[in-house]
Amino acid sequence: MRPTALLTATLTAAALLGSACGDDGASPANDTATTADTTADAVGGDATTTADDDTAEASPDGDTGVAPDDTGVTAGDTDGPPTTCLLEDGADAPNYLLGLGCEGDFDALASEPLDTSIPGARSVKVVLDQLGGDTLYFQNSVKYQIHHAFASANLSGGALPVVPALSEFNTTEYFSPDRRFLLGAVTYYEGPGVWALEIAPYDTASPAMIQKLYDAVRARAWFGHDLAFHPTSTAVAATAAGLPGDVAVVTTDTIYAGIDYQPLNLAVAFGRLHVMTAEELATTYVPYRDIVVLDHVPNDISVVAGIITEEFQTPLSHINVLSQNRRTPNMGLKGATTNAELLALDGEWVRLEVGALAWSVRAATLEEADAWWEEHRPTPVVLPAANVAVTDFVDIEDVTPEPAAGESLRDALATAVLAFGGKAAHYSVLARTANVPHRPAFAIPAFYYVQFFEENGLYDELDAMQADEAFRDDPAVRDQMLASFRAHIATGTVNADFQRKLKLKLALEYPGEDMRYRSSTNSEDLDGFPCAGCYESHTGDADDWEDTLDAIRDTWASGFSFRTFEERAYYGVDHDSVVMPLLVHHNFPDETANGVALTANPFDSTGLQPGFYINVQYGGDVEVVHPPAGTTSDEIIYQFDEPGQPVNYISHSNLVGEGETVLTTTQLHELGVALEAIHKRFSPAYGPLAGNTGWYAMDVEFKFESPAEGEPATLFIKQARPNPGRGE
Repeated sequence: MRPTALLTATLTAAALLGSACGDDGASPANDTATTADTTADAVGGDATTTADDDTAEASPDGDTGVAPDDTGVTAGDTDGPPTTCLLEDGADAPNYLLGLGCEGDFDALASEPLDTSIPGARSVKVVLDQLGGDTLYFQNSVKYQIHHAFASANLSGGALPVVPALSEFNTTEYFSPDRRFLLGAVTYYEGPGVWALEIAPYDTASPAMIQKLYDAVRARAWFGHDLAFHPTSTAVAATAAGLPGDVAVVTTDTIYAGIDYQPLNLAVAFGRLHVMTAEELATTYVPYRDIVVLDHVPNDISVVAGIITEEFQTPLSHINVLSQNRRTPNMGLKGATTNAELLALDGEWVRLEVGALAWSVRAATLEEADAWWEEHRPTPVVLPAANVAVTDFVDIEDVTPEPAAGESLRDALATAVLAFGGKAAHYSVLARTANVPHRPAFAIPAFYYVQFFEENGLYDELDAMQADEAFRDDPAVRDQMLASFRAHIATGTVNADFQRKLKLKLALEYPGEDMRYRSSTNSEDLDGFPCAGCYESHTGDADDWEDTLDAIRDTWASGFSFRTFEERAYYGVDHDSVVMPLLVHHNFPDETANGVALTANPFDSTGLQPGFYINVQYGGDVEVVHPPAGTTSDEIIYQFDEPGQPVNYISHSNLVGEGETVLTTTQLHELGVALEAIHKRFSPAYGPLAGNTGWYAMDVEFKFESPAEGEPATLFIKQARPNPGRGE
């Protein structure tokens, strides 16, 4: 149950109930874009058009809700909040309530917040009408996902001013000092037990406006004494510093510290529950049908049915990206390895479900698990034949030619992958995209990987290994034989003509530069099979040719790590069909920051709270996707396209000083410009311009590097690939 305060004042249910019937049919709309959608009334009325323009309006005294003048109730009619429920159990949710008397009232109106970056939350939007007697409305936030939809349907016309079109509404009600409405939301965070009043991250409401809304909510809700104001961006936090002492303020850090459940990839799976430590995992062969419960986030993990970690993760950690690729459940749960419910099922077959608001686990039978696995067996990934006719080293701009008018960017990428692999194919498009800073680079085609394998007898060795019964049946034997195979790759003879050609390329175009040899296989960075973290990259010393050859061979050898081999086998990939072209550029010796980002908000399932998700760490020694236990990074939602470009820090790096951030405001904006360009650039391949109406985001890796002591760090985009999404 949620905490409550002892309240004494009363307000009759009849006065507080908004109309539960009507034909308003206002469809949810994006607060940042004008729409005129039609939808069936959530209560059961006819489909009508949302009042998103100056000609559409809803009557305040019809069936769309009762305006204050019609009810005779104004803010001055009451002395305090209700003390009993205003809705009977099982009653249909009205368009609004003028107060909240109990948990049932809140639940009837509440929806999942548009931004779910802090999990385990439910939210009710509030509207204070300053031209309607300062009446406060707790709106039905399931029926009306945004404030404009509610106000245009219930508070427009008649005795009240007409609510304007969406664009004018947004400009006035979020930015004008003379606004009619004060807009916000009341959110309950289950983990820490916090009742929070929140305003939009870009809202420019003054301290006086915030206090007025806070006092109104506090006076009309049974939890009023427990209410705190929660700033949703750095800009709002700066404004909140001017609030008087009687307005309690709670930070995101405080709320997040109280969360015990972190849903990362939403999914269901059956498997055998296995409670262990991350240290034990490093030396234990875990069957792919196991669901593992771990104390820390491991740097890597072979295919498993599901993951629960005691330590919280980030959405773009390799472990979570792997879970997204595999479509398997992944969650964080504080105290997981000592959780009584999980310990009671250790070693048993279970059904695990990771949901947006809650998780569940129950005992299952082997028959249930077998049936589920049979139904959810991964569709085999068949790689198209590699193009080994290309023998030239190709400058990166020319790897993926720009498609001609009427041709598809996605097809152009697919063609380039055959000779140059997924990483180089996507990097080529980045290299021709304005506002995307990148290293000059070139690609070594698949021909030379195949040549190396053929000349060193590695294909024959691979086939013999896969035909070995012990290799197929025993993971320990498989691990040992793969290690031996990698050693043979690492000591293989590199073709002399290839060496001469590479030496000439480096001497003419990259003299004296230590070069990074990056895997760019035909089985990574692909839509539907990203295989993130499957392969390695290595740097060659410009003054040591043997070190350069070692870097190339070690990169090629990484294609046969135990985890990577298991990942491909799980998806039915023919290992002989894998080729590894190389993306080659100068390495990053002086990193000031490394990070990953998504060009959309993974916590926004509605599309109404757009933003970039950014996870960035100080320096280059601690990889943001492979953090050591106990290390935190800056985790940011950056609403780049919103007025004022609000920034919300979900967590902070513990490698910088308290109150400091990894990126400056200028660097963050520079990154935002690049992310926006990347999002638009790849839309014809994977996004709305390709006909995709669902989730679309590019997964982007970036670095900031200091060119010289005392000079500002420079942004470089390392790669971009389509992101598979959070699950359902």
